[in-house]
Amino acid sequence: MIRTVPRARAMRRAAAAAVASVLAMTVLAGCTSGETAKVDVPALADGKLPAETVSQLTDIVTNTAAQYGATGAIVGVWVPWSGSWVAGIGTDAQGADVSADMSFRVGGITREMTCDVLHGMVDDHIVKLDDAVNTYVVGIPGAAYDGITLGMLCDGTSGLPNVPGSLRESNYDTLDRVWQPRELASFGLSLAGRGEPGAAYDGADTGYLLLGMALQQASGLNASELYAKYVTAPLALASTQLPDVVGADPSPAPALQGLYSPLTESGMRACDASIDVTESSSSAGFTDSGVTSTITDLGRYAIAVASKSDKKTMPAERFENPLAVSADGPSWYAAKGGSLFAGSLVGQKGAAPGYSTAAFSDPTTGLTVAVALNNGTAGADIAQSVAFALAAVASKAPAASGQTAPDTGMPWTVEEMIQPLAARAMCPQPQG
Repeated sequence: MIRTVPRARAMRRAAAAAVASVLAMTVLAGCTSGETAKVDVPALADGKLPAETVSQLTDIVTNTAAQYGATGAIVGVWVPWSGSWVAGIGTDAQGADVSADMSFRVGGITREMTCDVLHGMVDDHIVKLDDAVNTYVVGIPGAAYDGITLGMLCDGTSGLPNVPGSLRESNYDTLDRVWQPRELASFGLSLAGRGEPGAAYDGADTGYLLLGMALQQASGLNASELYAKYVTAPLALASTQLPDVVGADPSPAPALQGLYSPLTESGMRACDASIDVTESSSSAGFTDSGVTSTITDLGRYAIAVASKSDKKTMPAERFENPLAVSADGPSWYAAKGGSLFAGSLVGQKGAAPGYSTAAFSDPTTGLTVAVALNNGTAGADIAQSVAFALAAVASKAPAASGQTAPDTGMPWTVEEMIQPLAARAMCPQPQG
């Protein structure tokens, strides 16, 4: 039985109201016809967030980064009634300062964009959400995806297993290898343990790889071209791209150095001997986790998804009846349409070689947070917890002169997000 989350559904409907734009996005291009969608939104309060708020935000990021092998981070926090804070924090492994304009891999945030492409193609009558995957993708050895639709792949309810973690780990031995999407997907498809399609959220990376392959086949365009057509050009994301698999390009310069902490013989992570994986092939991510971007573009993208300002690529029904992320998880955490819903926030988390990322926005208040840590060894949950902690602090930021702070907050505290991270730190810090 599918478990839905009524509170999250109500939040989706509320998103149609006027929202605060954290990035002054007043005009967004339509996805296919060159139309423009005018967004009537209040402006971001002038100036930076208060020093006390920035100090709290900085402590959250720097402490967590050290606990998880990241020497640097890039953060954006936009609070319409109070101000903004966009910063590069720390250094690379050689001691060079991190700057806020650096690019990085966004990991699973790519999934939202892949769903943008799907819904744009549905609007263009190229595919349908209930089209069977095997209409477009055939001939994968061991493939077992009968009964799975394109919509299920976007929603993360395919029931397919993930690509094995052991394969992901072995990628670090051949950083420049160019992977083909069919090859990557076959590793997940060949595993036992497939669930019932459409029954529950699983978020399998195998599904988003298959979805990208299907959309390429249906459109006659490669995935890079599809992202440009349906995502980056319509939303004016000048610093965002899905590299072409043929080239498997790294993040554009200047790039945030990405680190990986290998396992030692004792089973611990070698935090003091991390490997530079900045130049690793982006082909290992494809339409599941292959996009590169900047923190400003991520903030812009998060608010666009949350507010559904581009009606053609982000129809409201895409987010109807979200499913619980896990049966034993918090009631405020759900998923649908390639996005995660956490309390009042809409967004995604991601991990890619060298990076842990997250970007979330509140469609009602416009509060938006985005973060990238330059070590992805411990996975996407690290950056997500940081983003949630940042949102908890930012939601209580005082109003700037002439502004009024909304009565808002998160269903979690900073301590509830940060203390578990410290307790299971990959790189425990000295006490005192």
